Amino acid sequence: MGKFENRTGKIRLGMVGGGSGAFIGGVHRIASRIDDKYELVAGALSSTPEKAAISAQEIGLPNDRSYANYVEMAKREARLKDGIEAVSIVTPNHMHFPVAREFLKRGIHVICDKPLTSTLADAKKMAAAVDKSDALFVLTHNYTAYPMMRQARAMVRDGTLGKIRVVQVEYPQDWMTDPAEADNKQADWRNDPERSGAGGATGDIGTHAYNLARFVTGLELESLAADLQYFVDGRLTDDNAHVMLRFHGGARGMLWCSQVAPGNENGLRIRVFGEKGGLEWAQENPTNLWFTPNGDHKRLITRNGVGNHTDAMRVSRTPAGHPEGFFEAFATIYSEAARAIIAHRTGDAPPSDVTFPTIHDGVEGMAFIDACVRSSKRDAAWVTIK
Repeated sequence: MGKFENRTGKIRLGMVGGGSGAFIGGVHRIASRIDDKYELVAGALSSTPEKAAISAQEIGLPNDRSYANYVEMAKREARLKDGIEAVSIVTPNHMHFPVAREFLKRGIHVICDKPLTSTLADAKKMAAAVDKSDALFVLTHNYTAYPMMRQARAMVRDGTLGKIRVVQVEYPQDWMTDPAEADNKQADWRNDPERSGAGGATGDIGTHAYNLARFVTGLELESLAADLQYFVDGRLTDDNAHVMLRFHGGARGMLWCSQVAPGNENGLRIRVFGEKGGLEWAQENPTNLWFTPNGDHKRLITRNGVGNHTDAMRVSRTPAGHPEGFFEAFATIYSEAARAIIAHRTGDAPPSDVTFPTIHDGVEGMAFIDACVRSSKRDAAWVTIK
């Protein structure tokens, strides 16, 4: 078995990017620890050796497992008997593909932040690299891991709503209402098309909304018409988008994402309506799912409460009434990945109920961004995903 001879111990995890002070790096580290499946043992935590070393010291990595760059890290860790089994990639978007490629070709599993890459071309190259590798690839679209989203998906799949007619999904924020690029590192790279990609708000949060709509409904997109805005002077990537959606089978949808909507902190919301009823969920109140049967009263389904599907209960950690949210959803992605990685150690297939976003979800998300940009440039013309 070589370096993977320990079949039951914690998964040895590395991280690229996400040094001290980086919000998303901290989120991934916390998520990996919640269910006690991983141990962070190595990292190339910053784009400069000096910052990487400081970050490694601050989070407690040993000096000999802190690397100046991801290439050095991939090469050495692949040779070590106790080298990493999986790596978290929490860099700006344009680095996802080159970093993932180095680890995938050495058989190291990849857990990558979204969106998949900064361009559709790189996304397709990434998919080819995953196909060539024996390693697993996991994309952290964390909102799919909320128990109530697993509940909603099960209800749609089981026919509780009947044939789906309408899907409404939105994701408004307000943190970039004013020019923020000069004083905010996160805003700065998101406003750089070379690092973030062509889609600003569309790529950052629109892909979350689109992925969640696809996850819950299972509907496949036929075409879209997008109107992207650049409201703040000097902004190089979009900060607001309205997208109309046509799904195969006749369902229709609308997606709104914005980072210039005062009064909205993290307002991800989805509503799904079918012939027999409708569902409504808001990320800021994530333990509640509203269900309205056609012609009947509106009713509340609570996380781990009465009426929960086994899909939802399996990923709930605490009794009903105890809040679970953002960190736990990320942790569910990590723990689902851990189940697959542990099976991989012995050459087994992942358990049949393992559910996490894959390379295919990532490519589709990039194709969605590409289609939105193409449509908006043609005055919101209807286009198909390539």
